Amino acid sequence: MAGRCPLRYALILLAAIVPAGAAALPFDFVYLRDIDPTILQDIRYAGSNNFVGRPLPGYEAAECVVTRDVGRRLQAAQAELRPRGLSLKMLDCYRPVRAVAEMLAWSQDGVETTAGRRYTPRIAKQDLFRLGYIAVRSSHSTGAALDLTLVDLAADNSAVFDPAKDYADCTAPAALRAPEGSVDMGTGYDCSDLKAHTAAQNLTPQQRRWRNELVTVMARQGFVNYAREWWHFSLPGAGATTYVFPIRPRR
Repeated sequence: MAGRCPLRYALILLAAIVPAGAAALPFDFVYLRDIDPTILQDIRYAGSNNFVGRPLPGYEAAECVVTRDVGRRLQAAQAELRPRGLSLKMLDCYRPVRAVAEMLAWSQDGVETTAGRRYTPRIAKQDLFRLGYIAVRSSHSTGAALDLTLVDLAADNSAVFDPAKDYADCTAPAALRAPEGSVDMGTGYDCSDLKAHTAAQNLTPQQRRWRNELVTVMARQGFVNYAREWWHFSLPGAGATTYVFPIRPRR
């Protein structure tokens, strides 16, 4: 049953298709850097700067992996932005099924953490799936969904995340929350809060303009925004099968 086979069966099937240690990506997937190296990347689940607070299984490299069609569409969006001094910045692309399973396990372990509260300041983590902030079956695992933001290339984007620092939660002013090296969208990435809904009203005019800019440039390439997350876009009809192959270093 496409996209809904048990994880163990999917892993066995994948092993039969993709030899261990194979350099090439399976199916029609590509590294985005091979299509457009000018698109910035900060793949958050490959490190500790995320709501789980650690790298997720399957993220063996901080690389954006997409289907070839999605990559070409992102390249076209980037070509529109670059002459204006802007760039796309990828935060998550293809997501292995095992990473989604880890998110589910984290949400149900009953332990609230400092990292988790930065991302869910007003929602208990066990409610994230019920409220639609995380999906049991993620469209990211089909290769048809993306998380991304915009970067002003003329701005100072040098600040980096310090895991030892006590940052404010994701709804706080940009100067107080964890740095993301991007324009101010009104909340941080992966913020599970009403303020992160794309059409939220409690934004400054500039924050609203940036969100509209991102939605517009992505819509021109056929991507549809998820209303509860200003950063999440998907390509309708691009695929229904979910995949389990890991994201390995690009060679």
